Amino acid sequence: MKSFISVCFVLIIFYSFNSQGSEASNWLKTEVDKILIAYQDPNLPSENRFLLIEQTINNNFAGKSIAIHVAKKSYKNASEEKRKEYIELFKRHLALNIAGLMQGYKNQEYKLIDARYDEKNKVNYIDMEINLDTGNILVTWRVLKHKERYFVIDLILSGISLVETKRSEFNSMLKTVDYNLSEFNKKLSDQNEISYSKIIN
Repeated sequence: MKSFISVCFVLIIFYSFNSQGSEASNWLKTEVDKILIAYQDPNLPSENRFLLIEQTINNNFAGKSIAIHVAKKSYKNASEEKRKEYIELFKRHLALNIAGLMQGYKNQEYKLIDARYDEKNKVNYIDMEINLDTGNILVTWRVLKHKERYFVIDLILSGISLVETKRSEFNSMLKTVDYNLSEFNKKLSDQNEISYSKIIN
């Protein structure tokens, strides 16, 4: 009887983890498909395409949390006004960055090949395989459920974390302005303008 209860408990836990992963995977597929559909519409102007992608990313990425994480020290010492400005600039930067990455894969097929739930950290890991002419590439999405909503908290491309890459990149840029967020915002704004021009042209 005791062993039967133990087996039942394990099965319940397994089902719970599997359900979490399946639910998160279905959510992710829906959101990724929105972006791909935008790329596949030849009649959609570039500016409108990016705005649709930016809206999708801003709705589904934990942009504020990621922004604070990658510039923690400078953010802490900045005024509320400069913090808000930085958050908005970072969200656009993130959207531009991901839109740039997606451009290379817009005509490729993908499939979700695995989903697992990390009970300790309450995070879903979803593996996506993208089929390229030169072979397959693996993208792992880290997805967190917060207040009945899912948010992407990181994107790992071929083993490289987008968040950690941004933290390293931003740290190098912040050093050049002595970790002054106000000055950094100017640099980020200029960088966003250049990236936006490349995306829409």
